[in-house]
Amino acid sequence: MVKVAFICVHNSCRSQIAEALGKHLADDVFESYSAGTETKPQINQDAVRLIKQLYGIDMEKTQHSKLLSELPPIDLVVTMGCNVECPYLPCKHKEDWGLDDPTGKSDEEFIAVIREIENKTKQLKVRIQANSL
Repeated sequence: MVKVAFICVHNSCRSQIAEALGKHLADDVFESYSAGTETKPQINQDAVRLIKQLYGIDMEKTQHSKLLSELPPIDLVVTMGCNVECPYLPCKHKEDWGLDDPTGKSDEEFIAVIREIENKTKQLKVRIQANSL
């Protein structure tokens, strides 16, 4: 099965959301992981609250902030939209989703980013199924 890593610097918000939605929406097509070059002591609490509210997923039960070195060999890397230096990980395919970090913003802005991650995750699933990467 294809292994997808969602990567951002701190592995506390966008990449964690993508990991949760990847597992939720596409676990029949790819395995989802997330990591960063640094970690945070906990996942962004707004992300935890909104993912629980929107999808019934408790990210704190199944996920934690991880370093790149903790990942298995990865086939596909998705960076979240690093405006700083993006972490590097060897892989067969890499793409950047160019997402703004919703940390500290309103629930509406946060939910807009979550919905964008959901849509991109669904599109990624279709592209992997079609072997079009």
